Amino acid sequence: MSIQSEHYDCVVIGGGPAGSATAALVAEAGYKTLLLERESVPRFHVGESLMPETYWCFERLGVLDKMKKSDYVQKASVQFVSSTGKESSPFFFEQHDPRESSRTWQVERAEFDKMLFDNAAEKGAECVDQARVLRVLMENGVASGVQVQQAEGPPMEVTARVVVDATGQQALVANQQGMREDDQDLKKVAIWNYFRGAFRSPGEQGGSTIILHTRDKDSWFWFIPLRDDITSIGVVADRDYLVQERGSSEEVFAEELELCPVLANWLSNAEETDRFRVAKEFSYRTGQQAGEGWVLVGDAFGFIDPIYSSGVYFALQTGLLAADAIIEGLAGDDLSGRQLGCWIEEFESGSIWIRKLVDAYYSNEFSFGQFLKEFPSHQGNLTDLLIGRIFYEGAGKIFDDMDPALEAARNPGSME
Repeated sequence: MSIQSEHYDCVVIGGGPAGSATAALVAEAGYKTLLLERESVPRFHVGESLMPETYWCFERLGVLDKMKKSDYVQKASVQFVSSTGKESSPFFFEQHDPRESSRTWQVERAEFDKMLFDNAAEKGAECVDQARVLRVLMENGVASGVQVQQAEGPPMEVTARVVVDATGQQALVANQQGMREDDQDLKKVAIWNYFRGAFRSPGEQGGSTIILHTRDKDSWFWFIPLRDDITSIGVVADRDYLVQERGSSEEVFAEELELCPVLANWLSNAEETDRFRVAKEFSYRTGQQAGEGWVLVGDAFGFIDPIYSSGVYFALQTGLLAADAIIEGLAGDDLSGRQLGCWIEEFESGSIWIRKLVDAYYSNEFSFGQFLKEFPSHQGNLTDLLIGRIFYEGAGKIFDDMDPALEAARNPGSME
């Protein structure tokens, strides 16, 4: 399919979860919407593990029944393995909240993202893949459309009342306008692959995400069970540690695996099914997230380290919130940055708790297990954060005690 017009109410750049969510709701509200994806759909993407709170996003988008009927592996909990190989008790979400929404899925992103892309088309958006946006048409901070290169023909300009950047870590607008700010404390690299035949725990724990520290806490592994006995497994560490003056991705992965005996044992009878891939420096923020005629959503808005699987949930949530602001702005002819970004403060007030939880995990002197022994009353609050239930008053109460505990762990002499 090729672009059918030269003007739209809303042009969304990027056909991942954030872009597809935004396009679906804006089109459903009756506005002429164009969704552009530079690659051919379906396309590969990492980030298979979902947070349970995506349930409500699926309900809003009208795809919840499709998810329920799918054969994706169900995710009932999260578990952690320490640097000494000690396995924590799984954080079973339903024990904290028995509602259906406390169980989620482990998804293959190519198929999952295509479902959301197709859903936007079903809601009335014009969805075009193999359409690469060369630049956003912007003057003095005001967006008026995009220049796009389709699979065939010369580049063309498309005007729009609103441009939504959902380009993921390409972060088109942020890079074009010099607004991208890499997180200096989270300069991480990930190396991953897919394996068939890895050991899985019996019962519902067999579908859970597991996070494993290596021996010296210099790196950690994710373990995400997928369909057909395939498991997504990746290692994450500081860039300087993981890739500088070391061998190939496969060699580095193998060296780190030796430092994680529990995982090495789980993979003793497994075989690689794909090639090793690398993602570098994926944590960043943006200095501005909305302006006259434009707004950022999903990873283009910013990306937090993937340890707690917040990526897809944040993508969907920002997409839905931005769509509501766009619909209201189009109806009232107010497409100011203030209107298009009216949701950002509330979103950041919740997402900050995940960022703080990431910082705590990377504080090697700090032990979550020891903290929960000392403050068992925070078990429920921590489970809320792992579920993604962060947008309520008191969501960050755990940090009333965790912040002092972190400070004491980092500076043991400061509390004397």
